[in-house]
Amino acid sequence: MESIIGKIRTLDAYPKINEDFYSRTLSGGVITVASSIVMLLLFFSELRLYLHAVTETKLVVDTSRAERLRINFDVTFPALPCSMLSLDAMDISGEQHLDVRHDIIKKRIDAHGNVIETRPDTIGAPKIERPLQRHGGRLEHNETYCGSCYGAEASDDDCCNNCEEVREAYRKKGWALSNPDLIDQCKREGFLQKIKDEEGEGCNIYGFLDVNKVAGNFHFAPGKSFQQSNVHVHDLLTFQKDSFNISHKINRLAFGEYFPGVVNPLDGVQWTQLTPNAMYQYFLKVVPTVFTDVDGHAIQSNQFSVTEHVKGTELGRLQALPGVFFFYELSPIKVTFTETHVSFLHFLTNVCAIVGGVFTVSGIIDSFVYHGQKAIKKKMEIGKFS
Repeated sequence: MESIIGKIRTLDAYPKINEDFYSRTLSGGVITVASSIVMLLLFFSELRLYLHAVTETKLVVDTSRAERLRINFDVTFPALPCSMLSLDAMDISGEQHLDVRHDIIKKRIDAHGNVIETRPDTIGAPKIERPLQRHGGRLEHNETYCGSCYGAEASDDDCCNNCEEVREAYRKKGWALSNPDLIDQCKREGFLQKIKDEEGEGCNIYGFLDVNKVAGNFHFAPGKSFQQSNVHVHDLLTFQKDSFNISHKINRLAFGEYFPGVVNPLDGVQWTQLTPNAMYQYFLKVVPTVFTDVDGHAIQSNQFSVTEHVKGTELGRLQALPGVFFFYELSPIKVTFTETHVSFLHFLTNVCAIVGGVFTVSGIIDSFVYHGQKAIKKKMEIGKFS
């Protein structure tokens, strides 16, 4: 047994030196304290990295198909009434959403930004019940009112019982409603008077759009939109105004769900209009993004970059409609963020590397300082140090 213990003793890579041969110096003590502080700082840094998740980033080709794109928005127009503002969306596949009203909320605001009224959309009288039959415009017994669409009826049974329905019928026909006072329903409801009553008000519009995941655009502009000779136009003559103030603030614009670390560059952007009419254009490059947390829950979302352009417009030019336009394109590259924890073995390896590395480097520095001091002291003793 003693021979075995003796053989193991010969394998000792750390031979011990008798304390009588130790020489402790001031420089060695300073270097030891400094290296211990460095070790502690590096240890706590590594411990913090181990306790918190790290995010790995990877770029892959986006091979998804037939997906939908959700656009969340919250935009404030401080000088454009809600009754004038409309939202349209279209894409390169040919799908169009004109005068979008579903999933949209409008807030009337005064000049000081205070909310006057919150409503789903638009103005107009409550809808009157449609009749079961129609007799040449003459009301029979127990027959309800059926208003004329002034030539815009799609069939003989169609009724336009309020101003909004007449405007909608005109929009579907691609006609402009130049003078609402000539329409009985609009005159009865006081359409133009309501527009004048809202003069000086603003509008906060928020909600979301669910569109095809292809390139397209959506825009906020005054007036109802319609197609005329395959050109997208807005009926601005209805409001009998010479100019529209399209000053706006984008409170929030996001493509998809929120995920940790996302930065939406248009959040908080504000523009003040300096010309009578203006077209604000935002060109967006949307990058599909997948964020997976440490629990394995994946969030399908998007990031985007933006380029801005502003130009003045002239009322009546179809190519220069006053409004706020967002043109977006989809990137073929998808970004994936994956949260992971550092393994304990990796943490242990790094701690050992920190301790060993700092100890070795401090030993080299101490040896250099010690031998340097000895050499200088020896030269001073023989009078050769100058």
